[in-house]
Amino acid sequence: MSNSQSETKITRRGFLRTQAALAAAAAVPMPALAAAPHTKSAAGVDYYDKLGVQTFINAAGTYTNLSSACMPESVQEAVALAAKKWVRIQELQQKGGAYIANRLKAEGCCITAGAASAITMAAAACIQAANNCRPIDIPRLIGTPQYPKNEIITQTPYGYDEGMVLCGAKIVVVNTLEEYKRAFNENTVMTNHENAAEVVKIPVEDWLAVAKEHGVPCHLDAAADMPPISNLWTLAEKWDLVCFSGGKGIRGPQSAGLLLGKKKYTDLANAMLPPVEGVARGMKVAKEQLVGMVAAVDWILSQTDEGLFKESNDRLAVMSSMVKDIPSVKTRVIVPAVANHYPQLVVEFDPKVIGATPREIRARLATGSPAIEINPHTGSTRASQGVDPMPNALVVTAMLLFPGQDKIVGEQLRKVLKNPKSVGTYDPAVKLSRG
Repeated sequence: MSNSQSETKITRRGFLRTQAALAAAAAVPMPALAAAPHTKSAAGVDYYDKLGVQTFINAAGTYTNLSSACMPESVQEAVALAAKKWVRIQELQQKGGAYIANRLKAEGCCITAGAASAITMAAAACIQAANNCRPIDIPRLIGTPQYPKNEIITQTPYGYDEGMVLCGAKIVVVNTLEEYKRAFNENTVMTNHENAAEVVKIPVEDWLAVAKEHGVPCHLDAAADMPPISNLWTLAEKWDLVCFSGGKGIRGPQSAGLLLGKKKYTDLANAMLPPVEGVARGMKVAKEQLVGMVAAVDWILSQTDEGLFKESNDRLAVMSSMVKDIPSVKTRVIVPAVANHYPQLVVEFDPKVIGATPREIRARLATGSPAIEINPHTGSTRASQGVDPMPNALVVTAMLLFPGQDKIVGEQLRKVLKNPKSVGTYDPAVKLSRG
């Protein structure tokens, strides 16, 4: 048989096989086809629209309930590519953490399931180091005669104690420097400090010095404390451990975060992550989020504080120009001292002149078309994270806006301030999101 004849027969057999396969495929029930490989991609389907989930323009900031930040294009592309391949999670976790640690000039890094998870991981690592126990022993045997060291000293007020209690920790609350000094004993495993606490009664330098005297590691909750970008390495140089949210200023996946600091502790944290059984078993970080966090660090290090601030200030100037001629309206730009340290537009007005309170204006913007969320400090009667009360003001953030959205927000602000009832709806009984 000649080559040409062989090729012809193979082609015919291939053709017949193809026809048979097509016929078989046509007979397969629809659910089986949907589960088969190489089916049509769902890319391009807007599942928010399909599920009836409302989207909005985010002029509020990186708040959890408002889904934090949208990832930059380069991060989205990295996440999408990561979803198409298999890897060994522990290898990716270790190498991703090492890469970030190197880029941020830190001894070590553990990529976590958000900043709250990082607080838990910090506590667990310090408990393990102090007791020389296993991950599986946390929390079941912590605080028992076998592993008695479990006390964590924290300041007030603090809303994330439960993340440490998960590890079997006993929380010791202090209010003064003298109380802090007396709180240390043989069972103290860690101190925890919130950078954005409402009332800091113990100076940071004293907090660190006293802990150092006792040989106790200090963890800093700096979840929303970036920018400035340099905080990503300067804070880790000062503290034994520091956590950051991945989905806030860094612009990574919302369900990811960073625990940076002494390698002794970040190595222990990494060794507790899934599939290891223990307190962190339910804190899985998917391969897409791991890669997304690495890509987000690369992205933020390509930016500058000056560039990010200029972008925000330019957008806020557009909005301010569109409302400043409205009777009783005055505008100014503020930058919170610690957390959420980026420019924010304050739009002050007389509610009697405008015909609506800041709370009503905020609700109407959120229910308007397009829906716009503004900062929850709007209309606040109490100071928050170093920002004064704003009982007669709107607070608007521009850091997350896409190009052109500053004008849209400005137009809606002008419309609702000139005629409140022309935008959205308002029900005084409906509780507004705190973020």
